[in-house]
Amino acid sequence: MVKKITIHDSLDKLLNMALKDPVLKEKLINTESAKEPMEEFCRIAGEYGCPINMGDLLSLNETLWSNLLKSTNGGATFPIDEWADAYEQFIYSLKF
Repeated sequence: MVKKITIHDSLDKLLNMALKDPVLKEKLINTESAKEPMEEFCRIAGEYGCPINMGDLLSLNETLWSNLLKSTNGGATFPIDEWADAYEQFIYSLKF
């Protein structure tokens, strides 16, 4: 049985590669200034053998936010402004 590569697998692989490769790290950080940052991020990820598409990345964001909302006492009715999405968290992890 062939294991399906998930977005989590791709993000983990890409992060590990970027932490070892300063050129890749810089390319990914620079996506923040692109006209379409997440689209550029996904394109670069694919070039490095880590397939990530916009739909999966946005779906991951929705799942993360939904789980955070459900985990608050009594359930929050709106997301907190400071909660980052998966893309922002990834870029932040490269910077620090």
